[in-house]
Amino acid sequence: IIRKYNMKKGLLVLLSSLLLSTASIASENTAKGLNVIITSEDAQTQMMGMVLSMMTLKQSKEVNMTLCSKAGDLAVKGMESPILKPQDKSPKMMLQALMKQGAKVKVCPLYLPNASKDESVLLEGITVAKPAEVAASLLDKDYQNVSY
Repeated sequence: IIRKYNMKKGLLVLLSSLLLSTASIASENTAKGLNVIITSEDAQTQMMGMVLSMMTLKQSKEVNMTLCSKAGDLAVKGMESPILKPQDKSPKMMLQALMKQGAKVKVCPLYLPNASKDESVLLEGITVAKPAEVAASLLDKDYQNVSY
């Protein structure tokens, strides 16, 4: 009886270990990166998108960011955004740091004409998004989509 009990206990431990290791492998994030869409005018909301995008880049993942509506102002030369704590940086400063780290940043095609601006006002490295490309990236299952 003791031998049977030890076999059952051993089998239970083995199955538990197998389940736990399988769960840890299954929960490993295999995404290539993030598609981030920022539309909010709120600086704290914009900053959250920037901070989480930076954390994504630090994990050797990609970031594709599209700025729409009032968030498009972040892409414009000479437009300021407020300094926020605890980073003591602005969303615009974080955006520029993201781009230096390899994030791809675009403005949505509706932003410039509706803000009475053209591409010449955009920060270096920022381009106008093409709807078909943005749609394709949002549908790409290798990326997680977030919106702020």
